Amino acid sequence: MHGVKTYSETLVLNTRSRVELNDLSDRVEKVVAASGVRNGVVNVFSMHTTLGLYLNENESNLKRDVLEFLERLAPEARGYHHDTIDPTANTFSHLRSILLSPVITLPVENGKTVRGTWQSIIAAEFDGPRTRKILVQVLGE
Repeated sequence: MHGVKTYSETLVLNTRSRVELNDLSDRVEKVVAASGVRNGVVNVFSMHTTLGLYLNENESNLKRDVLEFLERLAPEARGYHHDTIDPTANTFSHLRSILLSPVITLPVENGKTVRGTWQSIIAAEFDGPRTRKILVQVLGE
């Protein structure tokens, strides 16, 4: 492939709560636009073990449902083994991020990410408040 280039930028996300969901879609689109890549892929990568990523609708009731669902699957303070060595008792945060993903890969066409009508790039904080780094890497031509 002739003219392949890469462009990377690290987004900084300052979370305010122990558990929260943040839409990164606009910020990722700005990185894709700045990359100059017209056609290729974009990887969005969380550099943290207690912050997951997912692609879905950014609607307030659905976001509440997502958080409640994850709470049922990996509740806080359940006597997890890891909590005995970590005074922050954050095992639930690790387990929830495992259920999601540290990376989302999307196609880029005509200088924009390809997403469905209701698809947003969501960062799920499970161990905040913290300063998080998310690497956005664009590859293409």
